Amino acid sequence: MNGKSGNDKSDAPESDAATMVALLAAVDDTDQHSQRSLATQLDMALGLANALLRRCVSKGLIKIQTAPARRYAYYLTPKGFAEKSRLVAEYLATSLNFFRHARGQYEDAFQGLLGRGMTKVAIAGNGELAEIALLSASAAGITVAAIIAPGRNIELFHGRPVVGDLDAAIALGAEAVVIADSIAPQRIHDQLFTLLGPDRLIAPRLLHITPRAASPQKRERAA
Repeated sequence: MNGKSGNDKSDAPESDAATMVALLAAVDDTDQHSQRSLATQLDMALGLANALLRRCVSKGLIKIQTAPARRYAYYLTPKGFAEKSRLVAEYLATSLNFFRHARGQYEDAFQGLLGRGMTKVAIAGNGELAEIALLSASAAGITVAAIIAPGRNIELFHGRPVVGDLDAAIALGAEAVVIADSIAPQRIHDQLFTLLGPDRLIAPRLLHITPRAASPQKRERAA
């Protein structure tokens, strides 16, 4: 994603769009807020809530009025209401575009595996990206044998068994691993590459993973 929206209308990075939408929506929902209650509702640090409120006030999006008991009431201005609507539309469009982009790349990856005769995979990851990978696998006719998610104390992820390592995934029949983790994809790639090599470890371009050369051990086994 780009750092800012095309015309820089909000001065907010796209990664902050959801936070800004949540803040403006919370203020629009009720004026009975303190900075602390807003921070709690939005699950953010008090200092960050204060900084965001100040930015919104300086942009004319939010108006502050003094309330009894040394409290403040926050109101959306007409400009703030319009900005909230614009951000919601932008956020939804960005999310939808990302979904389509990610699904297309995963489907291409799965088609490549099918072309090499592999029909059963494991997915490394257990978040929203893994859900997209699951949908793409189903569309491509690929069976997901397992979800590799070390440390997750759950047995199933959307009906697929959750395992802690590669050996357990292979034991369930996985012939390849597809990375679908948005937090540490490079680390996962580097951990699995020496065991699987480039033909059985798949990562879509959107993860921006830097390829690694096969280890001497892997090259010896391949030879």
